[in-house]
This record gives sequence, structure tokens and C-alpha cells, in this order.
Amino acid sequence: MTTTTLEHSDIKLLQEKESANNKVFGFWIYIMADSIIFGTFFAVFVVLIRNTMDGHTPQTLFDLGNAFAETIALLTSSLTCGLAMLALKKGYVQRAIWLLIVTFIFGGIFLTLEVKEFIGFIDIGATPQSSGFLSGFFSLVGLHGAHLSIGMVWMLVMMFQLAFKGSTLETRTRLKLFSLFWHFLDIIWICIFSIVYLMGVSL
Repeated sequence: MTTTTLEHSDIKLLQEKESANNKVFGFWIYIMADSIIFGTFFAVFVVLIRNTMDGHTPQTLFDLGNAFAETIALLTSSLTCGLAMLALKKGYVQRAIWLLIVTFIFGGIFLTLEVKEFIGFIDIGATPQSSGFLSGFFSLVGLHGAHLSIGMVWMLVMMFQLAFKGSTLETRTRLKLFSLFWHFLDIIWICIFSIVYLMGVSL
């Protein structure tokens, strides 16, 4: 291999690393923009939380046991997601895939509990159009659930990519971006649990 070939190889590697860093930076910008969107939904909910139209209230609707179970499921999925990223960084592709499968399972448990809660509310007439409070609740929690659903699809794609491509700069970068996204949703849910559920039942 000639010196010129080595130089071209080094240049290509540097370009790939620079591209990966640009993707991470761009994703941080997306996270900040998404934070503003969630912040707006939080503000709307706080303003509307007492607008119950003399109907269903947070105290009569919210089940803190169910919300706590959702929180544990999501926190556990966040832990296994972080472990998957560390495993891939060390070159343990199969371990990373299995950890992502566990992450997917806990994410599925969270979504199942959330959908079950929504259906339970709707069955008793607590629909988004019933009051300002419920409109704000379904919008905020539903927005988080929609993000999580997208993350679940992303996770499946990641598992297939890891199975076929293994540990490369591309797959490691993609898993890093996914991990940022998943941890971001974890933080948003902690805020939802604190502001929506805990604050709601204490009013």
C-alpha cells in the first residue's frame, strides 16, 4: 500500500468522523427544538388543568400506581438502551442487539399501559373534547406516546442494521442518536409524571 493510498484512507476516515460529529450536532439541535414544542404543551396543560367543566378531574381519573409502573418500565428501558450503546462501543454486537430487544419490550410495556389508560378514560366519557384539562392531557401525553412509538420503529430498524452491518462508525453513530432520543423521552416522561400526575392529584 503506497503512501498516497494511506493518505486517502486517512482523509476518508477523518471525513467519516466529521460527518458523524455533524449528525450528532444536528440531532442536538432537533432535541432542543423538540424541547420547545414539549414546553409549549406543558404550558398549555398547566393553564388548562383547572378547566374541568365540572366533569372529570385529575383526582378522579389518575391512577398513580399505573403511572408509576409506566415510569419504572421507561426508566428500565433507558438503562438497557445505555448498556446497548456501551456494548456496541466495545464491539459486542450480539449483546447490543439483545439489550435493544429488552429495551423494546419495556418500551412496549410502557405503551401498552398508556393506551390502556387512554381507553379507560374514553370508556367513562373522559375524552379530549370533554374539557380543557382533558384536551391538554391527551395532547401532551399523546405527543410523548407518539414520539415513543416512532422510537420503537427506529429501534427495530437499528436491530436489523446491527445484525447485518455489525459494529461500524455508521451503526455506532445511529445508535448514539437513538440513545439521545430515547433518554430525551425518558426525561420528558419524568416531567409528565411530576407535573401532570403528581401535581394533578395534589390540586
